[in-house]
Amino acid sequence: MPDIFIFLLLGLVALFAIIIWRLSRRVRSLDELYRKVLHNSANTPSKSESDAEMMQQISAQLDEAQQVSRTFEKFVPNQFFAHLSGGQSGKIELGNAIEDEVAILFCDVRGFSRLSEQMSPQELLNFLNSYFERINQPIHEYGGFIDKFIGDAVMALFDHPQGTAENKCRDAISAALAMRDALNLYNQHRANCNYPPINIGIGVHFGPVILGTVGSKDRMDSTVLGDVVNTASRLEALTPTYNADIIVSAQTLEASGLGDSIDYRLLDWVRVKGKQRPVKIYELLGHLPENVRKQRLSIAPLIEKGIEHRIAQRWDEAIHAFQQAVASQPQDSVINHHLSHCYRMRGQLLPPDWDGALDV
Repeated sequence: MPDIFIFLLLGLVALFAIIIWRLSRRVRSLDELYRKVLHNSANTPSKSESDAEMMQQISAQLDEAQQVSRTFEKFVPNQFFAHLSGGQSGKIELGNAIEDEVAILFCDVRGFSRLSEQMSPQELLNFLNSYFERINQPIHEYGGFIDKFIGDAVMALFDHPQGTAENKCRDAISAALAMRDALNLYNQHRANCNYPPINIGIGVHFGPVILGTVGSKDRMDSTVLGDVVNTASRLEALTPTYNADIIVSAQTLEASGLGDSIDYRLLDWVRVKGKQRPVKIYELLGHLPENVRKQRLSIAPLIEKGIEHRIAQRWDEAIHAFQQAVASQPQDSVINHHLSHCYRMRGQLLPPDWDGALDV
């Protein structure tokens, strides 16, 4: 046998010997640990020092895992994953999705761009965190959870597990009113620090959505999809147009069953961007001072009558109703909004299938 093959053979034998030796050491080590644990368990009523140390290490690791879980829930709400996993954590994969009916609430700071220009980046961050902390409290209090922060905007879901549509819509409406109360308190604190007050607009809509995960295998995000989300966002965007703090859809108000117990008024019959079917929108008034609330309620029948005439293209009657409202409450800017549209449309040739809804 040539010498080179002898050397190769010896090398292989040596390699196998090393592998077997290391495996045997590992087996002996495991065997000694196993015997030690058995001995401690059999001969001592209490745990040995090594067992106590091992338990401390396990406890520390569990604490660390729980801390990571709590931190993670601050980025992605636990309620969201409860929907997708049926309460079984650790089973969320890319593409998981379910359909559910929820109330969606959007909230946005009015004039935020102008406000942010007056702040340094750190001041802006401090302001947003202070504001979000106060807005989150009423949302959480009424069973909702924040799905996303979008700049200064907040998107919240009200799902009321095992609850009805009425429960979900009542939660969202109650939270919206409580958010306005929280804002009033926040503005008092801002005044004490010589900061100007801020204002917010809120939109609420109810209906079916898809809750799921999107992204890639190494980077996922939670998301909520559906016309309900788009409509809620558009309702919030309409709050400056109608000088309203809180706008809710007819679907939300009707499903809540609160029609006889809260103050509200019809604002308009509109078709929001991206949707074909019009929706009636209402202004919630319960958070307003009593005198303002009474003023707006006093002309609510005239606004409703004017919208009804507009839909039927009875322009003179519509204008007359809105003019009566102006005469009663000239400071209410929503009436001028309706009048300007009636004057404009009265001189236009409208399509035969026009349904009276304003495209907004």
